Parts: sequence; C-alpha cells; structure tokens
Amino acid sequence: MRYVTNLPYATKEEEHVTIPMSDGVRLSAHIWRPTSSDQEPVPAVLEYIPYRKRDLTAVRDSVHHPYLAGHGYACVRVDLRGTGDSEGVLRDEYLEREQEDAEEVLAWLAEQPWCDGSTGMMGISWGAFAALQVAARRPSGLKAIAIASFTDDRHADDMHYMGGALLSDNLAEAGTMFAYGTCPPDPAVVGDRWREMWHERLENTEPWVLQWLRHQRRDDYWRHASVCEDYKSVQCPVLASSGWADGYSNAVTRLLGNLDVPRKGLIGPWSHKFPHLGEPGPAIGYLQELVRWWDHWLKGVDNGVMDGPMLQAWMQDSVPPSTSYEERPGRWVGEPDWPSPHIRPVTHPLTRHRIEPPGDPAGPNDPVGPADPDGGVMTVKSPLSVGQFAGKWASYNAPPDLPYDQREEDGGSLVFDSEPLTEPLEILGSPSVELDLTVSEPVALVAARLSDVSPDGAATRVSYGILNLTRLNSTESPEPLEPGRRYRATIPLNGVAQAFPPGHRVRLSLSTSYWPLAWPPPRPALLGVHEHSSTLTLPVRPVDEPDEVPSSPFGEPEGTPPIATTQLTPPEERWEVKRDLVDYHAELDIVKDRGTVRFEDIGLEAGRRAHERYRAVADDFTSAGGESTWTMSFRRDDWDVRVVTHTRLTCDETDFFVDATLDAYEADRRVFSRTWNEQVPRDLL
Repeated sequence: MRYVTNLPYATKEEEHVTIPMSDGVRLSAHIWRPTSSDQEPVPAVLEYIPYRKRDLTAVRDSVHHPYLAGHGYACVRVDLRGTGDSEGVLRDEYLEREQEDAEEVLAWLAEQPWCDGSTGMMGISWGAFAALQVAARRPSGLKAIAIASFTDDRHADDMHYMGGALLSDNLAEAGTMFAYGTCPPDPAVVGDRWREMWHERLENTEPWVLQWLRHQRRDDYWRHASVCEDYKSVQCPVLASSGWADGYSNAVTRLLGNLDVPRKGLIGPWSHKFPHLGEPGPAIGYLQELVRWWDHWLKGVDNGVMDGPMLQAWMQDSVPPSTSYEERPGRWVGEPDWPSPHIRPVTHPLTRHRIEPPGDPAGPNDPVGPADPDGGVMTVKSPLSVGQFAGKWASYNAPPDLPYDQREEDGGSLVFDSEPLTEPLEILGSPSVELDLTVSEPVALVAARLSDVSPDGAATRVSYGILNLTRLNSTESPEPLEPGRRYRATIPLNGVAQAFPPGHRVRLSLSTSYWPLAWPPPRPALLGVHEHSSTLTLPVRPVDEPDEVPSSPFGEPEGTPPIATTQLTPPEERWEVKRDLVDYHAELDIVKDRGTVRFEDIGLEAGRRAHERYRAVADDFTSAGGESTWTMSFRRDDWDVRVVTHTRLTCDETDFFVDATLDAYEADRRVFSRTWNEQVPRDLL
C-alpha cells in the first residue's frame, strides 16, 4: 500500500465525541474532518461497528478515515451501544435499538455546523450490514452507502446457517462477540465510570450462541433486518463489494439483480477484507473508488462513476490447492447488467461417476426435465472426517484457512468427473446441483463441492454448497425425510468466477457430512443419487466474450499512514488437523493470537487471543463438539484488566448443549464470574 500525506484538505480530528440517544445513552464517536469544514460544511460518512475504535480497529481506521477526510468529508467512526467507549449493553446483533441508534446518529451528524446535511454510510462485515439495514429504513439525509462483505439474508446466507445446516462459524462468531461485548471502556476516555459501565456489560450478557440456536428455522428473528424481505425498501445508491474467498460472495450479485436504484458491484479474489487491504491479492485502490463514489452521490460531481459495467469481477485462473495465497492470478471482467446477458446456464447430466457433456445449453427458463425412473443409483455414506480440509466458512487468510487439496475429502464422497477439457471453460455466477435422491435417515445433509482437477490429480475447490434435506422444500417449515422415498433437491453453490484450462477436469463431489464447517446430522445417512435425472448446472461465460474493462481498471491501494504501534509479544497462528488412530479421536485446532500491541499515541497495551477446537470420535456423529476461548487484555500504568470467555457446544441425537463461562479480572484478581449450562432441542438439524 502507498501511504499518502499530501491530500487536498488539511484535517483535524476529535477522538471522543459523545452523541446522545433519545433514551439517554451516549455513544462515543471519533471524527476526522477538513479543518475548513468549520466555515465550509461537508458531507458526513458514518462507519458504525462494535469493534472498539480507540484500540482494536484504530490502526485500520487511521488508514482510511483520515484519507477520506483529506478529500473533503467528515468521517465518523462510532462504537455501537455497549461496546468500546459507548454506554449501554450490546445484547445481540442487528436489534431494532441498534438501527434506531444509527438513525439518531445520522440525524445528529446532519445537524452539526460542519456538516452540509448530506450523509453516507460505509463499512465491512457488521458495518456493511448496518449500512444496508439502515438504508432500508430510509432515514432523511442518507444519500448513498458503500458496503463490503455483507448479506441481505441473515438466515440463508450468513455465518449462522447454510442451506438450513448449522455452521461452525455460528459458534466461532458467537465466541467473538461474547468477548468483544464484555470488554471495559477506557478510563482515560470515560473517567471513573469505567468500572460501573463494565459491570453493566458483564452482568447483562448472555452467550449469543444460545439465541442463535433457539432459531433453527427461518422465522421472524432472521427476517428482521434481512433486506431480501423487501428489496424496494432500499432507495439510495449502493456500491457493493466482496471477495470470492469470503463467506459473503453471493450478496453482491443478489443486490445487483434485485435493487432498483443506481448500483455497482465489485468482487475480487479476497477473503474477509476491505478491497484496499485485500488478501489474497491483488488489492486495489478502493479508497480512491470511495472518493469518486462519495463525490458523485454526496457532492453532485459529474465524474462518470456510474459509467462502465454494473459488475466488475476477478476471473480467477487455475491454481494448485493451498490454504493461503498471496496473489490469485486472473483478470478483471465486466458485466453490463445482472443477471448478465453474456452468461448462460449449461446443464450437465450426472451418470455413474461422470459429468456428461450437455445437450443444447439450457435457457434461463428451460426445465431440466423429468426424473428418469430407469436411472441407476449411486450411493455414499460419508465418514465424519470429510470436511477437515474444508477451511473456514469466511476466510480471513490468517491463519491460513482456505480449503486444501480435496483428494482426501473425495475419498469419502461420491465423485463425478468430466472428461479432460479440450478448450478453456470460464464460469461466473452460482453453479447448482439438482439431485434425484433417496436417504436412509429422517435428518440428512448433502454437501456439494466443485473442484478444478489438474492433470496430476490435485483438486482445488472452486465452490461448494450445503443443504439440510429436511429444508429442501422450506426453511420455515422443515419436514422429516421418509427413508427410501425419492426426492428432488436443488443445492445452490456459492458464486464464483473461475477459469478451467484445457487438460483439466471439472469435478463434483457429494458427501453426507462436512464437519467441522457444518454440524453433522444426528446419525450418518446413506444417500442414493439417481443418474441421468441428476444434473450439474454451470453459469458459463464464453471465453471469447469481451472483458468490458481495462486490464488494470483500478489504481494502486493507498491510504494515510497508520498510527504508531509496537508489537510487545509475538503473534501466533495455528491451523492443525490431528488424528489419533488408537481411539480414533480427530481434532481441528485453530489459534489466532494477535500478541500484545502497544498503541503509542495513548500508551495502551492490548492483547487478543482466540482458540477454537472442533472434535469428533470415529463416525459417532453425536461426538461432534466445538469450543471457542477468547482472552482480551488491556493495560496502562496501574489499569490492568482482562476478560476470558469460553463457549463449548456439544450434542446428542435430540439436543444441543451449551456450556459457557465468563470471567473478568482486574490485575490478577477475579472480579466477576458467571457460568451457563443450557440445553436447546435440535429441530430437524
């Protein structure tokens, strides 16, 4: 990244500004704005997240908010209620009160003498969720949003559930928020009230995994704040981005296809990162794109920001399997609209371990055809070990968390291969699998994986999808399966842009477990797949289609220099698969330890360590269990505090069991402790 200091506007910053809410709670804001805004008001851009602006996001914030401020904007970074230096308690994600607070913050910003009344919202992950959800409420003065790594559907396409199957990221993210939501504010900011505010958080917190497990169906809990329930509610322009390595690779194209507002989409090769910090690379000059976006929609500059394709996407070249990449080779391609007129779904019949050539490519409304009653049946009953090399649902690229070589996974799967390709094949969009199937249990899942197989046999996963078959007709009203009954099920795979070179094969792999990425069903199931009447559909982009974009459409990543920090203790990253062939115990062990960092400008030392374990024994599906342990520490002079959270999720055939602890310390003295032991029934899961 290129760090720049010579910007069009001189800036000033206010590190702690309190914004009053209607119920008396005060939120804490960090504001960067042009010095000239005291005389010449400017638009305001809000980022609204729970991850502690004073320390834990301070380095990242110092790269992009001063940059945007230096281009003529008041950039405002607000800690959500109950986090960082804001008052109150954070009880769950995306609650009504959270969104009301955001509307009140926007109204407060518009009234400030340095703001001209126009506002925007930006963010990644929670910040993007917040911006999209608030946009759907149509607050006065919100003129545009710019969002990265988000979803419009909290149940079907978030880190909780996928195809009605429970994701292990549900536990992991609950562990993250259990830790972040119980950290204290900084006494240097809030004064002597810090301990009172801290204990209010500690005493009113429940492990969020409990709430998320209580809603295993798509109900009103998930419909709330899912913009897909009413796309027309969004009435402002949207710049939406994500990465193919992220768990949120699908929502960009859904917004492009369903919104009726000015909109642009951008999908790179990245994990869960802002595009200017994108890993795997290449990262792009995203902040420059934001300046152009805000200049047009908040200042009315006619700069052509809406020219060119609606979607720009990184077409990924074939690569060997790896858990991490510095760069993904490929090129940028553009699509004028979405759905794109350039892309056609091409349907391939599945026969005995073969992906057959298509007949005529299917049109968008062409039926697949009736099931073939005479087709043969192929069966699979996957071991619980299938999924140990699946990587993370949402990659952060640290520790290395992308899927590894799929050959070992394929040993426990039903595999279909194409013939070696004689010419290049490129896909852009969401592949899908339609299965004519039977199962032997009333609860079962299917994981479908699409891989690029090189001539030497190495298999790189390209995309995947999961379906809890009890939800094949409805995620609102699931039904137990009838063993032996024939069903048709459609499994959408995550969106992707991928080029397959000549000589490579396309592989589809089906398994009845995918642990620990997805929680296994109560019992192993035998899956029967009928050939000929089961199909794979690929969204094919003809290789001779013009790319519609320049070869290098974006500038080099740039931002303002980050604040000074010192690494006091080293970070640690670990991603280990362990197997004991004596007692058949298997474990995935993940450590993400940031070490201890001193923030030089405020003299604060902060540490973060996350440790996840996922375990199972042999093929006992009820032995599956996960643990998430977090330690958060903060120290300055004689202020020394620490929060330790631990969440353990286990199961039997009928119930989930949550055991959790929360301990808080001042120096070495424990000042708070609480334990939870809860049981939640499994709902056809």
